[in-house]
Amino acid sequence: MRVREFQEPRGWAFIVGAMILKPLFLLTTKPRWVGGTKIPATGGCVVVMNHVSHVDPLTAAHFCYDHGRLPRYLAKSGLFKGRVLGYFMRAAGQIPVERASVTAVGAYDAAVAAVRAGECIVVYPEGTITRDPDLWPMKGKSGAARIALETGCPVIPVGQWGAQALLAPYARKPDLFPRKPIHIVVGDPVDLSDLVDRPRDAAVLDEATGRIMAAITGIVEALRHEKAPAERFDPRKAGVSEIGNPHARPRKSNEKESG
Repeated sequence: MRVREFQEPRGWAFIVGAMILKPLFLLTTKPRWVGGTKIPATGGCVVVMNHVSHVDPLTAAHFCYDHGRLPRYLAKSGLFKGRVLGYFMRAAGQIPVERASVTAVGAYDAAVAAVRAGECIVVYPEGTITRDPDLWPMKGKSGAARIALETGCPVIPVGQWGAQALLAPYARKPDLFPRKPIHIVVGDPVDLSDLVDRPRDAAVLDEATGRIMAAITGIVEALRHEKAPAERFDPRKAGVSEIGNPHARPRKSNEKESG
């Protein structure tokens, strides 16, 4: 259900994407949107969300679209390599990111430019689906904080819960029926005003990222009616890989490489 009209041209990619995806989501989910008008109707902003499923970017896009904003993502570069999908994502203004490479700096610059141009950037500060065993928001990365401090734009925290029932973390097959409730709640902007003019050192970035993750976690706690662990899960301390499926079966030495 459209809550707000668009203040910017949608372009063919968003129009086609909405025509295909919205009917599918209405058939398989029960959207529960709360506080979406806290996302500015116009102007650059960073929307920060917790990450529990590979379907999250689609449910978030549905949410933003219903509230009159066109979401731009920092997306894994591999998604752009397919001829059709890559063409579609570039047409929709999505930003490719090469993990752990020098081109990640270019992605940051592109995100900053997009915010300054008045666009809505959606960032999952955890960087990947949470590795927390109970799917709580884990330790965040500094990308969202860097963009916000560089541009001075509003940082809008969003908590979501339910997408993992539609597509479990790292699962390949969705559970489409019965329809799954998808809860998305928007909080008040995260106040980083006292940090904007300070040097972008590790202490400032850690403080800004901590505030962002605390705001997201508070919303998720209210959604789940539970209290999150006192210390956020840190994949590095736990020795868990931040890339790929952490639950995948290790390949035996005598198994052949595929491809």
